[in-house]
Amino acid sequence: MDKYSFLNAAHTSFFSDMYNRYLTHPDSVEPSWRAFFQGFDFGMESALDEIGIDTQSGTAILSNGQTVDIPETLQKEFQVVRLIDGYRSRGHLFTATNPVRARRKYSPTLEIGNFGLEEADLETVFNAGEIIGIGSNTLKNIISHLQQIYCDSIGVEYMYIRSPERVEWIQAWLNRNNNHPDFDDAQKKHILKKLNQAVSFEGFLHTKYVGQKRFSLEGNETLIPAVDAIVERASTLGVRQFVMGMAHRGRLNVLTNIFGKSAKDIFSEFDGKDYEQEVFDGDVKYHLGWTSVRKTDSGNKINMNIAPNPSHLETVGAVVEGITRAKQDVHFPEDFSKVLPIVVHGDAAIAGQGIAYELVQMANLDGYKTNGTIHIVVNNQIGFTTNYLDGRSSTYCTDVGKVTLCPVLHVNADDAECVVHAALFALEYRMRFKRDVFLDLLGYRKYGHNEGDEPRFTQPKLYKAISKHKNPRDIYAEKLLKEGIIDEDYVRNLEQEYKASLEEELEDSRKEEKTVITPFMADEWSGFENVREWEMMDEVNTTYDRKKLDQIAKTITSLPSDKKFLRKVEKLVADRKKMYFETDKLDWAMGELLAYGSLLEEGYGVRMSGQDVERGTFSHRHAVMKVEESEEEVLLLNHISKEQGQFQIYNSLLSEYGVVGFDYGYAMASPNTLTIWEAQFGDFSNGAQIMIDQYISAAEDKWKLQNGLVMLLPHGYEGQGAEHSSARMERYLQLCARDNMYVADVTTPANMFHLLRRQMKSNFRKPLIVFTPKSLLRHPKAVSTVEEMTNGSFKEVIDDETVKADKVKSLVFCTGKFYYDLLAQREELKRDDVALVRIEQLFPLPSDQMKAIIKKYSKAEEVVWAQEEPRNMGAWSHLMMHFSDSRNFRVASRRFYASPAAGSSVRSKMRHQQVLDYVFDKSKDNMTRPAVKK
Repeated sequence: MDKYSFLNAAHTSFFSDMYNRYLTHPDSVEPSWRAFFQGFDFGMESALDEIGIDTQSGTAILSNGQTVDIPETLQKEFQVVRLIDGYRSRGHLFTATNPVRARRKYSPTLEIGNFGLEEADLETVFNAGEIIGIGSNTLKNIISHLQQIYCDSIGVEYMYIRSPERVEWIQAWLNRNNNHPDFDDAQKKHILKKLNQAVSFEGFLHTKYVGQKRFSLEGNETLIPAVDAIVERASTLGVRQFVMGMAHRGRLNVLTNIFGKSAKDIFSEFDGKDYEQEVFDGDVKYHLGWTSVRKTDSGNKINMNIAPNPSHLETVGAVVEGITRAKQDVHFPEDFSKVLPIVVHGDAAIAGQGIAYELVQMANLDGYKTNGTIHIVVNNQIGFTTNYLDGRSSTYCTDVGKVTLCPVLHVNADDAECVVHAALFALEYRMRFKRDVFLDLLGYRKYGHNEGDEPRFTQPKLYKAISKHKNPRDIYAEKLLKEGIIDEDYVRNLEQEYKASLEEELEDSRKEEKTVITPFMADEWSGFENVREWEMMDEVNTTYDRKKLDQIAKTITSLPSDKKFLRKVEKLVADRKKMYFETDKLDWAMGELLAYGSLLEEGYGVRMSGQDVERGTFSHRHAVMKVEESEEEVLLLNHISKEQGQFQIYNSLLSEYGVVGFDYGYAMASPNTLTIWEAQFGDFSNGAQIMIDQYISAAEDKWKLQNGLVMLLPHGYEGQGAEHSSARMERYLQLCARDNMYVADVTTPANMFHLLRRQMKSNFRKPLIVFTPKSLLRHPKAVSTVEEMTNGSFKEVIDDETVKADKVKSLVFCTGKFYYDLLAQREELKRDDVALVRIEQLFPLPSDQMKAIIKKYSKAEEVVWAQEEPRNMGAWSHLMMHFSDSRNFRVASRRFYASPAAGSSVRSKMRHQQVLDYVFDKSKDNMTRPAVKK
């Protein structure tokens, strides 16, 4: 008992502060104090069952069974501290943040009885008030203060954050002015002005374009003053570029009233005019991107970008992060904070779409971090026709933000000042801590999902309430009127002036016959051209000086002498030196690394990411060497020359959708960087199918966007089962049209070298899909010479130079790794009457070269298309669509299958051999016999 006698002597404020620190961050408290408070908490919890604390005597039973007399005043102080902690942890559950629905009930409540306090304590002064910045104060005033901070128009979640510095900063920010805005009259009028623009713009469209889809912002118009406030304040904090992504809800409003897109252009899009440019098909108006330069009130110029987006809602978030990182790497490598990403989500989308989770998991990873993103949820409390209770299991749509311990602010979207106040909190938090933050703007959706829907079909009660609800501008105007800041005519004049400007723009737009689409990020793409399919076939000079390549080879085959590496690594590097300088037989890894090195030496950047890319899934690349003892990373490609570009390579998180989206965004903003995503196995790219369909294959046609992303997809049938054989090339080939991308399946290191160099040396950019090898990485015949790299070029078709054309009876076209299988079979059969010709580029298909080959082998009795994939997969269907002569080909392939390959290695080898046999003997037709031998 004596050891706790000091409890009667010390000032209670000392214990209050200590207990507060214990509740917030237990590890920050000295161990003996921590043990004491743990015992006290145990006693408090037991007291509910009249076991731990005798409230008459003030005796507490600690966790070790020891009893301690705690003065009643100190007990009460501790209980007030627990009350404060309760508001901090759970106050967001009891806020006034929902403008149109009754809030759900939660238990236990924040009633003082739940904390061992009574009505009689309300007038008692407690030192615990110092914790929340109001000094010693009555319990009544402490509760009032807590109610204002945590239970008014802003609900705050942050107590799960494990950083004392961040928690203390948040608490200090919230304690200022009781977490309520303190704007001057001019600031309030500016908020009203932006609100009027938001409301009037939607009203104007609603009357001028009746029934047309516009996905209006009505019910969440406070998004406009919120984003406006972020832009204005950020410009004074050093931000120089914004990158924003959002789906369709409210997008037109944001384009006009934040990004400065002319309303005239939007009206042209509403009028359905054709496009001035003929090279693309365009997209609906609420999917288009925009780039502008905005001059803020502080006089700073801000580069503003809003990325184009598909209807696949959350997809654009990953693209935004990639664009942001590219801009940071290229323009502000010393201070990433100068480029600020803002991602606007829908409540149903952020809760339901898995990419939202992938996105937040990237936030602090070296290869993907952007120094914090401001996430804003336009919370309609409904998804199309689905109520929020049917759209998620979590309490909030933003609960994904807690994964990376982000603060989340839930704000009543009808309270314009609190929305702006919360937005400024988000900005300051991001700039200070370089981490993500979430704003959840709880509003409603005035009309149906689009303006042609009838929402009363599914939510009659809700929409009855919404129909009677005032818009945020009118609510705020009434507030300012009561404060004497504006008069009766102020809003009317604002509205008339703004609508008059819209009328003028509408009149101007109708004088123009066609819509002109402004290119997105034209500043980054200066000097690049748009080309058509036939221009994609033009040869690009990809030769490289031998002496320079020798120097690159020397650099990447010389480990630092002062560092110790694993013996296997040392042998690997020595073997590479030998293959280059002695045997002149360069394998796949060497060809790939030399391609990167040559581009780096010429000043291009190289970025590669994906699962296990640093070493390579099949242990071939070893672009990153690890020092044995320290695991220090050594990137030899970054030691070529002083003026070289930067080589960046990152093992990614186990994500395809999010990472492909990120790297696509990176390539979109950095055309002079060879940006590569590599799949662990080719068909794992299935997880990124939305990115492939909506961006990679279609973006140039929809949005006039070029992009040079390279996708490396390991492909080849080696008996590894259904999920490790096929990169599903048929899917990519089906997406090919006109001039949208390149697709290749190359067979030599030299051709890979020139293919990668062509990607950067051309004056345009197209996505490049490459079906890369697995077994060929170490195949003794899949080698090239130094001469083939320095003086060669990319070959769309590789003819068979080992046979005499006039002796050939069978001309076999094939692609990829299957060529080497056919070659081995031909050698075994000793057949010199079969020509094996490789199609290295599948799109654009080199039709003229193929016809020339057929003409060369005019004495051949047949032309065969040979593939290791099943008949319904692989390149055969593509060939039939794009090469009319193929109707006369004999096809050798596996039978039709639902699964790409057999799980049994025995069965797989049997099927593989059947195809090989049929190529060389048409009597062995595997299509007419059973799939499995009896």
